[in-house]
Amino acid sequence: MRGLWPLCVVLGAVAAGAAAGEGGRLSAERSAVWGPGLRAEAALPARYFYVQAVDAEGQRFTSSPGENAFQVKITAPDEQFTRVGVQVLDRKDGSFLVRYRMYASYKNLKIEVKTGDKHIAKSPYILKGPVYHENCDCPQEDSSAWLEEMNCPQIIPQIQRDLANFPIVDPDKIAKEIPQRFGQRQSLCHYTIKDNEVYIKTYGEHVGFRIFMDAILLSLTRKVKMPDVEFFVNLGDWPLEKKKSPQNLHPIFSWCGSSESKDIVMPTYDLTDSVLETMGRVSLDMMSVQANTGPSWEDKNTTAFWRGRDSRKERLELVKLSRKYPEIIDAAFTNFFFFKHDESLYGPIVKHISFFDFFKYKYQINIDGTVAAYRLPYLLAGNSVVLKQDSIYYEHFYNELQPWKHYIPFKSDLSDLLEKLQWAKEHDEEAKNIAKSGQEFARNNLMGDHIFCYYFKLFQEYASLQVSEPKIREGMEKVQQPDDDLFPCTCHRKKAKDEL
Repeated sequence: MRGLWPLCVVLGAVAAGAAAGEGGRLSAERSAVWGPGLRAEAALPARYFYVQAVDAEGQRFTSSPGENAFQVKITAPDEQFTRVGVQVLDRKDGSFLVRYRMYASYKNLKIEVKTGDKHIAKSPYILKGPVYHENCDCPQEDSSAWLEEMNCPQIIPQIQRDLANFPIVDPDKIAKEIPQRFGQRQSLCHYTIKDNEVYIKTYGEHVGFRIFMDAILLSLTRKVKMPDVEFFVNLGDWPLEKKKSPQNLHPIFSWCGSSESKDIVMPTYDLTDSVLETMGRVSLDMMSVQANTGPSWEDKNTTAFWRGRDSRKERLELVKLSRKYPEIIDAAFTNFFFFKHDESLYGPIVKHISFFDFFKYKYQINIDGTVAAYRLPYLLAGNSVVLKQDSIYYEHFYNELQPWKHYIPFKSDLSDLLEKLQWAKEHDEEAKNIAKSGQEFARNNLMGDHIFCYYFKLFQEYASLQVSEPKIREGMEKVQQPDDDLFPCTCHRKKAKDEL
């Protein structure tokens, strides 16, 4: 297990600030607190909730009242120690995101949110437990109850679209045919979930990325009773099942889809890992971005920005465009791997910079790599406007994005990129609103609870299409739950409640 966070983090003294243009004083009574982290049953690797600063007149702050305006303390009543790491993240728009990661499970949790010595809204909040930490293996047997506890949507349109290609799924049939068709040339994982245990058989040489799939499946089975289901995951970049395939269509789960394929799309391994490892191994995640969005819109650099490697021809063209118009675009390579590095054409390789430093720039260019550029969720969560290349590739959420509402589109060959940048500069308020809408989309659709909901709904609906029993096939091995938990829990669903 990684090093423990401080047992409890309590941020400093209140900093009185002004609501946008009002000079209003922060009101403890009128400020609001909400979010899944106030619900005991909504178990996530890092739980979170929001605090909105409101003044005495009932006006919401639209800029920060000061990063130390609120103090949050989380304790387990009647316990000597509370092993919970807490962070209060200032989103600079008058709201705060509070995230906390538990390293042990507790009968109850008490969450106090204060400004100075005054409790905010309905603080203190008592989470009547048990309240389980991430490594606690205590699945909710009733999946419909779990979906309700997590506030999952009833229908996810992308799942409906993907599964429409497969009116029935025959596990016995695909267990034979998919390895025969793809197993020699591709890196695949064949999974069976049976009685809430995960089993796997791998095909191909490069199967290291199975760790991301193993991790989300184990995390899900610790939280909810998964349906018995058998499926294949493509570990490669490119979708496998071509739309015009002469053979029978086979259901393949992939991290990226395309308009030319019929793969079943999941959240990317990158986004999935960032959810599982928030406040742990990763520093870039959908929560940390929200507290690191750079200067205010008016103070951002008005040059368009891009950094990355040479994984697509259009990226070469972008860097050449940048060298021709350096006052408009700042684009440079951090690595060359796919193409020959001609410094006279593409300039020198530059050092990596922190992703958070991207947001010093008002215009973010999102351009495909080998497939979709998996940075888009984080770019949307910032407060810069995203210019997105038209593409055949998509992540699980792209089809819910709307051009000109959540991002500014440009043609795949970059032929109108300069024109679109000029439009953004001439329509600054509209560009700012597009940035804000993109940010709201990310906050409302790409957080940890949304990712868990997506995975569970996907497997639940896929399982309902099966016409034969999923089986633990020859050559499969069990994927074991981690056994290095320093503070093992007692599951009240498996044992009497009073033993916790």
